Amino acid sequence: MSATPAGVPETAPLDPFAPVRARGYVGLLVMTAVLGVPISAAAFGFLALVSRLESLTYTDLPEALGFDGTPSWWPVPLLAVAGLLVGLIIRRLPGEGGHKPAEGVSSAGAPSAVELPGIVLAALVSLGIGVVLGPEAPLITLGAGLAVLGARLVKPDIEPKASAIVGAAGSFAAVSALLGSPLLGAFLLMEASGLAGPMLGMVLVPGLLAAGIGSLVFIGLGSWTGLGTYSLALDDVPHADVPDVASFGWALVIGLAAAFLGTGIRRGALYAQARVEQWRVPATVMMGAIVGVAAFVYAEGSGYEASGVLYSGQHGLNPLLADSAGYSVGALVLLIVCKSAAYCASLSSFRGGLVFPSMFVGAVGGIALSHLPGLDLTSGFAMGIGAMCVAMLKLPMTSVLLATLLLGSQGLTVMPLVILAVVVSYVVSLRLTPVPAAPAAAPLPAPAVGGDTA
Repeated sequence: MSATPAGVPETAPLDPFAPVRARGYVGLLVMTAVLGVPISAAAFGFLALVSRLESLTYTDLPEALGFDGTPSWWPVPLLAVAGLLVGLIIRRLPGEGGHKPAEGVSSAGAPSAVELPGIVLAALVSLGIGVVLGPEAPLITLGAGLAVLGARLVKPDIEPKASAIVGAAGSFAAVSALLGSPLLGAFLLMEASGLAGPMLGMVLVPGLLAAGIGSLVFIGLGSWTGLGTYSLALDDVPHADVPDVASFGWALVIGLAAAFLGTGIRRGALYAQARVEQWRVPATVMMGAIVGVAAFVYAEGSGYEASGVLYSGQHGLNPLLADSAGYSVGALVLLIVCKSAAYCASLSSFRGGLVFPSMFVGAVGGIALSHLPGLDLTSGFAMGIGAMCVAMLKLPMTSVLLATLLLGSQGLTVMPLVILAVVVSYVVSLRLTPVPAAPAAAPLPAPAVGGDTA
């Protein structure tokens, strides 16, 4: 017997997969596949230009000025100039240079075409002159903006939902090879966007298609140009011990330490950001100088290059792990302090992403703790990366994958430890994060004088 009341027509249940079965969905897949090629090529060109700016500003320019190598004080004036340029770009060009990294991983939609130049320029100056931020956030925004722009040029009447899917696929293509695997970029974007249910599959299939094509483009361009793929990779990972009671204890310690350090960096960055926005240009110059001073202090105090503090840390992870035996505990602690200070200042003022600096700070912390009994190098390295990433990104699945897939076969051994460290860091960092204040309730309207009351 039907439960529908008499006189009310029965309605068929909605099919959540109807959009996927529609013929237009195949056309959407074709569009994302075609757009994935130029978008991933543009992302590759962006990374190549950032790499060229790094060598130009820190190697070629000092040599041209007659210096024998790069002086340890060199980052201070150079990053002050970067602050001036980025401050002017954010103030003068539409879009304010893109997403503010101190506010976390962005899940906003695609920027408009008029905002793209400011976003690209702010990121190029920030990353190319040594600010402690990564390229993934600008690439995600750039990929989405270019994809939507291209889709509207091909089909001006494209529906908003289809436009959003194309934009998400463009982001997938742009970061396809950056994290070492298209799947890692996919997990990052899925967690950051908060997508769930049937809609996840609808967006995921075009995204994975674009990511796979983008990864092939990265590999092909890297081989053809000889520039490499700019992908995250480790060459030789030391053997990891089988987890025991002591290592699980260390997972709790590392998770707690990362939660407090990550929360301190984020709170400091947000506090400074509010002041920077009041005095955009001079304050950004000052923050750039602070990043340079942190690099100078590390170089003078440790005897290592100032570049250990500068940049995102993406290309520093492999040599850090390979040469970890040569670092004293004091040098590692100084690197954590200086890198964290530079990271905080960069988040408050410049434009870029949070992933790679978080990985680097966590890796250094894990290596430093591995000098103590009961913790091997690879386990400390992996747990530090996972715990610090989740403290900064608030993306637990992505943080576990970043810390384990990077280590190859050794990642399977340390995965239980990484999961525990990530969970502890995630829960504690959320507890340490202030709850956003609820908006004030609108006052009730005053009753009309002389009116009837209910």
